[in-house]
Amino acid sequence: MRGFITALTDPKRLIIMLVGNIFLGMGISIFKLSGLGNDPFSGMVMALADTSGIAYARFLILLNLSLFVVQLMAGRRFIGMGTIVNAVFLGYFVTFFYNIWLDVLGEPQLLWQRVITVAIGVVVCSFGVSLYQTSNVGIAPYDCLSLLMRDRFPRVSYFWHRMFTDAFCALICFIFGGIIGLGTLVSMFGLGPIIHFFNVHVAEKLLGERRLEEKAELEI
Repeated sequence: MRGFITALTDPKRLIIMLVGNIFLGMGISIFKLSGLGNDPFSGMVMALADTSGIAYARFLILLNLSLFVVQLMAGRRFIGMGTIVNAVFLGYFVTFFYNIWLDVLGEPQLLWQRVITVAIGVVVCSFGVSLYQTSNVGIAPYDCLSLLMRDRFPRVSYFWHRMFTDAFCALICFIFGGIIGLGTLVSMFGLGPIIHFFNVHVAEKLLGERRLEEKAELEI
């Protein structure tokens, strides 16, 4: 629950987290616009939402509530304002921006346009994740899963725990008719270095100091 206290005592972190989630939602919407696949978790949620007939944003909240039970039981130290904002509002951010892109730009038709759209999504998503996680005021229930697995099986690096959860989501996405493509692969393997770049050159400078112990706890 430290994330709630941190947010109340350090409003700057709360603002950075909010901005980060807005950019993250924007990035996910750009991935969706490309038609070449989203990050595994978002792709899975979209596929399941389409199958169930429930709006994406509402389905994401329902799924996050289920995952939050696990986080509440085993990962309370990862709960904070960032958890609530990400779990409740991210889906609405995605829907809001996606509708704007459709109205203003329309869906890209040519392959090179789709690839450029994915590239833009990578940068925007990475920037959002950097702000949201570096603020250290709580993380989403899904992001918490791989951290809990890392704590339970410390001999296995975090990378492989995250790869397992992402691969599982990608499989579910595929089974339920979701899109697995370039956007999915880039999200799984290519975001890390760009997120690190934004951590060092933007997020940590905005926070005014570098807290290595917090970074190690939430490092992705």
